Amino acid sequence: MIPVVTHPRILAARALTLSLALLCATAPAFAQKKQPQLEKPLAGPRATALQVTWLYVAADKNSQKVDRVQIGREMVMAEKSGPWIRVYANTDIEEVKESKDTPLIGDANDTPPPISGWMQSKGVVIENTPNGDQILMGAAANQESLASDPRGPVNAAQSARLLYRRLTEMFPNSPLVPEAAWRSADIQWQIEKADASTLRSSHEKDPYMREQMDDDGLKKVIKYYPHTRQADLAAFDLIDNRLCGDWQGAVQCPEKESEIYEKYADEHPDGPRTARALYEAVYRQAVLKDMFSANGDDKKSQNALNHAHELANRLKDHFSGTDYAWRAGALVYKLDEGIPVYGIDQE
Repeated sequence: MIPVVTHPRILAARALTLSLALLCATAPAFAQKKQPQLEKPLAGPRATALQVTWLYVAADKNSQKVDRVQIGREMVMAEKSGPWIRVYANTDIEEVKESKDTPLIGDANDTPPPISGWMQSKGVVIENTPNGDQILMGAAANQESLASDPRGPVNAAQSARLLYRRLTEMFPNSPLVPEAAWRSADIQWQIEKADASTLRSSHEKDPYMREQMDDDGLKKVIKYYPHTRQADLAAFDLIDNRLCGDWQGAVQCPEKESEIYEKYADEHPDGPRTARALYEAVYRQAVLKDMFSANGDDKKSQNALNHAHELANRLKDHFSGTDYAWRAGALVYKLDEGIPVYGIDQE
């Protein structure tokens, strides 16, 4: 079963950003670089299905079934006959974890050719469908919401990822492309992250000893949409590959991680993850205060306490009213009261 990758509060935030994106649909994307475009298929326009749909040998529901087209699968429409369309559909390619060198459409030498057949056109978005980009965005967001519901479809997360990806391919000039590209990359990242956490290597101290998530999709978001909200989000995700699996009591881990989070906050001062990055740095300074104290290094312990206060004040000044500011305040209060943050609580 594909793991749930989206927290309800993240979903709420994404719903808000989707609304803002739709409101700003006519705004120029001046910060974007031109992304390489896929070669347009000669057989016809690209299309994708919003629901699992049967593929038939002929334009008749009584004809032989070929296969089922899954949500978000890449298709090319060859012809239309009334309520039916003939398509070439990738029904048997598992677009889950691709190497950095894998072409976006796939390598004909490594994957079976698309299956051809007839399907009903209802529930199919074609690249010339009016407002097709907005339809795909909404359908993808719905699938992403279902992924966080234990009663939702098993493949909801992957369906959302594929729909977001189809949007970027079918509507490359849509103002929704940066958000869709980010969401597609983030869903894949979270799935790989959840999978990696189940491995024994996930407890290794050094990051290079752990299973690394494929960072290609996130790096493309940063490359093609620099200085955007989506680039800020992608950069924060990338931190995961640089964190220790288990600190194992080594001060080098929280020290290095605090530096990473502080650098992120400096480079993205007003980003959507800046407050969280600062809080993560505060927490690690709090841990260092306890670690150094346990090692009898009172000077370094005091320096860590002072730095935790500095970061907490920065949070309060720039992100007052946020949960992270309140949490940081509570954390430094515990430090001032001599309450351990890391290790076994002892009076």
